[in-house]
Amino acid sequence: MSKTIIAKYSADGENFEIFVDSDRAYEYITGKRTDPMTVLESEEIFKDANKGDRQSKDTLKKVFKTDDLAKIAAIILKNGNVPITTEQRSKLVEEKRKQIISIIARNAIDPRTNAPHPPQRIENALNEIKVNVDPFKPASEQVEAIMKKLIIHLPIRFATMKVEVTIPPQYAHVSYGVLKQYGMNSEKWLNDGSLSASLEFPAGLQSEFIDRINNATKGSANVKIISV
Repeated sequence: MSKTIIAKYSADGENFEIFVDSDRAYEYITGKRTDPMTVLESEEIFKDANKGDRQSKDTLKKVFKTDDLAKIAAIILKNGNVPITTEQRSKLVEEKRKQIISIIARNAIDPRTNAPHPPQRIENALNEIKVNVDPFKPASEQVEAIMKKLIIHLPIRFATMKVEVTIPPQYAHVSYGVLKQYGMNSEKWLNDGSLSASLEFPAGLQSEFIDRINNATKGSANVKIISV
């Protein structure tokens, strides 16, 4: 059964409300649905949905710079207040939490060893400090505040790794794609056909990179860490 709820958004002293299906709205804000029009239960934008008081086109154009319903609905759904069930909220918080852990694990290292922190270690630390995750705020916008709390309980810092890699001739071409994926910023083909390359990538990816390049070269690549 469809459950209709009201999604609300305020800007420039004006209120904007739309009737949406709760399940489809949840799918939209979690990225499982991409067309905002499929979320709407009524193709109207209101000042007060319960009273049926519609917003004027002039106000829509003034605030949103358009009166296109799909574009406005997308803004309301992404930036407004969309009521969700407790179960939906829990799922959304967990998904956002995983995204945050992934971002931190990708970019951070243990400054004592310059080695990456496994995601499970980061997750355990977040559990210990009881971090609150905003289900609606983008994960990337929450990382900075969480890192400030995390650093008190776990030796951790964001870093960029610079490496130089030399690939033997027989593996140079098959390894080229891997090097490009990890931020190759310079390359030099040596007289014997070997490939010498410089790369720069988030320090948390170092183990992943070394595994990938070793698999591509059967362990024959020479990887030299320049700085972390």
